[in-house]
Amino acid sequence: MIRKKILVTGGAGFVGSHLCTRLLKEGNEVICLDNYFTGQKQNVIHLLDNPYFELIRHDVTAPFFVEVDQIYNLACPASPVHYQYNPIKTMKTSVMGAINMLGLAKRVGAKILQASTSEVYGDPLVHPQTESYWGHVNPIGERACYDEGKRSAETLFVNYHKQNKVDIKIIRIFNTYGPNMHPHDGRVVSNFIVQALQNQDITVYGEGNQTRSFQYVDDLVEGMIRLMNSRDGFTGPVNVGNPNEFTILELAQKVIKLTGSSSKIIYKPLPSDDPMQRQPDISLAKKELDWSPKVQLDEGLMHTINFFKTIV
Repeated sequence: MIRKKILVTGGAGFVGSHLCTRLLKEGNEVICLDNYFTGQKQNVIHLLDNPYFELIRHDVTAPFFVEVDQIYNLACPASPVHYQYNPIKTMKTSVMGAINMLGLAKRVGAKILQASTSEVYGDPLVHPQTESYWGHVNPIGERACYDEGKRSAETLFVNYHKQNKVDIKIIRIFNTYGPNMHPHDGRVVSNFIVQALQNQDITVYGEGNQTRSFQYVDDLVEGMIRLMNSRDGFTGPVNVGNPNEFTILELAQKVIKLTGSSSKIIYKPLPSDDPMQRQPDISLAKKELDWSPKVQLDEGLMHTINFFKTIV
């Protein structure tokens, strides 16, 4: 077996830590890069004894030099609480980070995957969302630093591919949850679980009838690895998410039931630019990657609840 050298930016984050673990399990050498803005050393501490794992504190807005075969570019705060904290930094991470990692891929001939997002579709006027949909994004709204940052990164990836023949893959990630989520990231799954475990009121915005599609992190990691190793010439973008759609109210009720919590549901006004519907069309992922999600919501929520019980 040939051991690949793989760089994962944002590798100590929620998704990155699961990806590093899986890549090492498959016999690769992994360099994990993180500036710990939202990533946590705790997420990868179990990997530090592995001689093929290297952890480096680094910010992707600065160039980085290393010889690798593959790069997974995950570095970027991904929850509204974190990406709105410093919107200029968020844009820089998406844009400068993409430029620096694409430059590295170009120099060393590495294949590079961009972790893009369903947020490129904004508040969609098309349902479910296919990869050919251009999106409906407010470029000066609260979420624009993230949405437009990720859209710009996709542009850079495509242009580096066309102009410099860099081998690229673009994955558009839909709502993902699982162990290693940050307890204060403001995402709906972590919010509800933390509130339920503490028997606090569970906050639902609007009537709670906005819908989301939740995919378990193991399914996402499988999709990422399949895309990275997909056929030459297939660049994406490709949606990876769970098309089963639930209302936010249904999610709150499920979490209360699964945690055995005495929490009550309370309602607050909707935040601005919050999408009403989010559901991936995954036909392309099925066709090109032979991928579809395996873990259903109840099972995934139980794994996630058990993780949060150890930290809350």
